[in-house]
Amino acid sequence: MINRRRFIGYTILGGAGLAAGPAGCGPTGDTETESDAGDPATVPFELDEATVADLQEGMESGRLTARSITELYLNRIEALDRQGPELRSIIENNPQALEIADQLDAERQSSGPRGPLHGIPVALKDNIGTADQMTTTAGSLALEGSIPAQDSFVASKLRQAGAIILAKANLSEWANFRSNDSSSGWSRRGGQCRNPYALDRNPCGSSSGSGSAVSANLTTLAIGTETDGSVVCPSTKMGIVGIKPTVGLIGRSGIVPLAHNQDTAGPMVRTVRDGAILLGALTGVDPRDGMTGASDGNFQTDYTQFLDSAGLEGARLGVARHFPFRDDVVALFDEAVAAVKDGGATIIDPADVPNLDKYGDSEFEVLLYEFKADLNAYLENLGPSARVHSLAEVIEFNEQNRDREMPFFGQDILIAAEEKGPLTDKAYLDALANDHRYSRNEGIDQVMDEHNLDAVIVPTGGPAWMTDHVNGDTGTGSSSRPAAVSGYPSITVPMGFISGLPIGISFFGRAWSEPLLLKLAYAFEQATKHRQAPKFLQTVG
Repeated sequence: MINRRRFIGYTILGGAGLAAGPAGCGPTGDTETESDAGDPATVPFELDEATVADLQEGMESGRLTARSITELYLNRIEALDRQGPELRSIIENNPQALEIADQLDAERQSSGPRGPLHGIPVALKDNIGTADQMTTTAGSLALEGSIPAQDSFVASKLRQAGAIILAKANLSEWANFRSNDSSSGWSRRGGQCRNPYALDRNPCGSSSGSGSAVSANLTTLAIGTETDGSVVCPSTKMGIVGIKPTVGLIGRSGIVPLAHNQDTAGPMVRTVRDGAILLGALTGVDPRDGMTGASDGNFQTDYTQFLDSAGLEGARLGVARHFPFRDDVVALFDEAVAAVKDGGATIIDPADVPNLDKYGDSEFEVLLYEFKADLNAYLENLGPSARVHSLAEVIEFNEQNRDREMPFFGQDILIAAEEKGPLTDKAYLDALANDHRYSRNEGIDQVMDEHNLDAVIVPTGGPAWMTDHVNGDTGTGSSSRPAAVSGYPSITVPMGFISGLPIGISFFGRAWSEPLLLKLAYAFEQATKHRQAPKFLQTVG
């Protein structure tokens, strides 16, 4: 039996959760309860739904500056994250953000912008290291106060591009790999992150804070990380675009790891174009991450060149039908398939990914082994000031601080990982080989070869479930596993609403196919334009 894993977003479960609503129901209607969270949620916001291009135009015209943009977002965080709806999407703000903004404004005046991200705020998930005045803790008290000696590859690339690292976003503690009974979006340091469409609904994990902050317009852009579902699940639940790149396209050095064969950072944004801009700034060979060597010759620094509103024309897309989703999700997806066909794509329906049932157990086995090995390597390099230097010490810290660290759920996954041996164990090597065989050659590659496909499309997930600290998460279906286990890319884009809750469609395909997937996703987005800002309702249904 496969253990329940919060970071996956329920790849094999479906049908449970909130009562079904009419497919295609918009984010307003008689099923909603208007928010009484307070005035801040309803006050017009100058940067509401602002894109990178909008902000650049504002700075170019002199109407905005990097400082004024940063101040507006910091004020928005103050009003909505700890007050009003209390989203709890941000763990800590960057105390140097305004100083950095001033420097970038001066540079723009003296020598012009560095590129499209010059002066643009970005929030980073709190497992992405920054060598500044912010900490990097994966949401855990065990790493409270931890500041790495060196920027992560992601943070370094963002600084080079002229972006402003605005804040650290909340997450599911330890990237949702602590307990089978966890509540996604909860960390001890950040509390329970909330879904801005309905505050009693779960944001999904583990990049919950990144998704909530972008959806609620607390930042222009955010970075999340995914092992299995942790970028695409929060994105679908909160009505944004999430890009899970090919593993190795973005360097992972300086990120608190889960498992090196599946971990990747990825953009979480409101538009496909903004995702393409952000992705291009993050690529390149990372000298501290050997897996990025394979990206040499496969990465781009400008993915916007592939965006085409007519990009569906002539594409061959396979429809994956064998993921278990509720009838209303399937009905909404059928509308999306019709829109794709209207855009000029050839539809092969069904085109199911084979052998999905052959790597569930082996995936979890690989993750347990790699989590222990990778986390130990990360913690060993933190230096003498850190509280913990091994997974065993994390477990011990949690036991000694049980009242604070484990008020709702335990650490059974951490304990199971600690019991694993080295990465030379036959059990690990066999499980990894099984994963790659059935998710790649006899999985995604097989169905794409058989039907000569450009990509596969599928619902990303079902509607957000109710947050429940007693019983943990409730699955409503997910399709993240094939792309996650294979290490192949996937992009989710909003495709509509069910009972006021957003639902996304995923485009996934072969390794290094980001240019094609972005082209397809952009064309779908432009043809449908389903993104609508949240209203911070107390509940729906």
